[in-house]
Amino acid sequence: MERRRRQLRAFRKRRELTTVIDRTKAIAPSDILAFVTLRNERIRLPYFLRYYRNLGIRHFLIVDNGSDDGSAAYLEAQEDVSLWSTGASYKAASFGVDWLNHLLRHYGTGHWTLTVDPDEFFVYPFCDTRPIEALTDWLDTYDIRSFPAMLLDMYPKGPIDAVPYREGQNPFEIAAWFDAGNYTIERNWYFQNLWIQGGPRARMFFSKTPEAAPSLNKIPLVKWERDFVFASSTHMLLPRGLNMVYDEWGGEKASGCLLHAKFLSPLTAKVAEEMKRREHYSGSREYAAYQETLSTEPDLWTKWSEKYINWRQLEILGLMSKGNWA
Repeated sequence: MERRRRQLRAFRKRRELTTVIDRTKAIAPSDILAFVTLRNERIRLPYFLRYYRNLGIRHFLIVDNGSDDGSAAYLEAQEDVSLWSTGASYKAASFGVDWLNHLLRHYGTGHWTLTVDPDEFFVYPFCDTRPIEALTDWLDTYDIRSFPAMLLDMYPKGPIDAVPYREGQNPFEIAAWFDAGNYTIERNWYFQNLWIQGGPRARMFFSKTPEAAPSLNKIPLVKWERDFVFASSTHMLLPRGLNMVYDEWGGEKASGCLLHAKFLSPLTAKVAEEMKRREHYSGSREYAAYQETLSTEPDLWTKWSEKYINWRQLEILGLMSKGNWA
């Protein structure tokens, strides 16, 4: 019933979307598709699109939620982008999930779909030598329909605003560090997924209430079927079987990471904007924590921080796994 309710919400919310440019007729049956909701991310878009094109994404289906920084015009000019716009409430659309559930049902059915934010960069085993199609082919071989990725917050050494981010730049030239530990994992018995918290946001922005820190578990890569829905961002799906992406008997299933490039120089201005809009979860509690801490010009780096090298490093640290994919 919960799944049907969310499908109905998505069907109703489709009316809030206005087509800017529809190039979906160019999508081939085997194409891997990316689905994105964004607002005012113009500075990030050139590298974001280049990164995912290099991985093997063939088409981007994007909802622009009222950008006024040129994001829509830039995306409209990209030949592998289909774009929808809306000025409706992000919060009232289940934080954009309703819009994406509609597009996923209509265009993603039968495809491998990757649902990410503009500051998330998918890393998977062998991603330095194998395109994403190699991963999805392997998943198809074993009839695996969903693939998890832990959100790994990346940050610079020194104050976040000390080094300005340039358009088109690899964000991990600046935000090159991450926490190798400091994570908690528990099972969500209702949705059957794992709930992961911790990292720099828990220790710096939610140090007094770490249980309120943002969740880091995501399932971004899914072989979409018509009756699937995201239930909360990409943290969990329905049917619930899609959330069981872990081994209950002590082994390891293949998994990836989403390198999270939030902590870059555009963040302070972004936080100020979002605190005015109040369109995020729980009264924008997360952004309120950012605003309070950013005023002190914090340095997220510690002597225990790890500098990012590649996916093999993340596997050694236990943050992702190649499972039985060789």
